[in-house]
Amino acid sequence: MNSPTTIVYGIPNCDTVKKARAWLSAQGVDYQFHDFKKLGVPPTRLAAWQAALGWEKLVNRQGTSWRKLDAATQAGVHDAASASTVLQAQPSTIKRPVVEWADGRISCGFDAQRWSELLPPR
Repeated sequence: MNSPTTIVYGIPNCDTVKKARAWLSAQGVDYQFHDFKKLGVPPTRLAAWQAALGWEKLVNRQGTSWRKLDAATQAGVHDAASASTVLQAQPSTIKRPVVEWADGRISCGFDAQRWSELLPPR
């Protein structure tokens, strides 16, 4: 049995992550799940996500966790380095899920139509 090469990063009780995982399963995609709550955010992967997507896309400014941060912390997020500090300390502020697809592409958030385009041909 081959190990999965698509990795889904997120929080298991997040509704968007639940939808994304159900969608992947329905499409027959073999994937590994990385739980931010239990395993944290891998610093090297966070840097790769920022390089691929931009730090702004990774910060979930609409989420409850972001809104709970004090104003000074929110205002302090102004570049990749400051975003990394907050995203490492508060993984729930990362827009979820982050997916590292088998072919090396990286996506953030769930969009079934977009994800259909990311699936390998069958």
